[in-house]
Amino acid sequence: MKSLFSQRLLRRMLPVAALALSGAWQLPALAASCTQGSTCVTVDGNGGTAMSNENARQSKEQWNDTRNLRHKVNTRVEKDFDKLDRAADDEDRCNDSLNVNAYWEPSTLKCLDRTTGRRINP
Repeated sequence: MKSLFSQRLLRRMLPVAALALSGAWQLPALAASCTQGSTCVTVDGNGGTAMSNENARQSKEQWNDTRNLRHKVNTRVEKDFDKLDRAADDEDRCNDSLNVNAYWEPSTLKCLDRTTGRRINP
């Protein structure tokens, strides 16, 4: 009779003991705080904290600002290139012109008339 009682007791206590053992094993892991350099597992699913979200937002904002600035600089460089490219074509036309009074003014990038000093279109 005692062996039947001890078997039933053992069957009922074994799951409780296993649960208590697993809980005791997890206790140090649950007590550890998530600090810099430690390994932490989040349960909320996204894995982010408010600070990392704020850092990501600031980084994105800075990237967008520098992107806009780079776009402005590239647009300005393109305009300057187009201006010099047109000036090179105008200089060639001015120098190849049949008008003997036409000359190229390099400081203003214009084709001028020698007699009047006015701009001409060769």
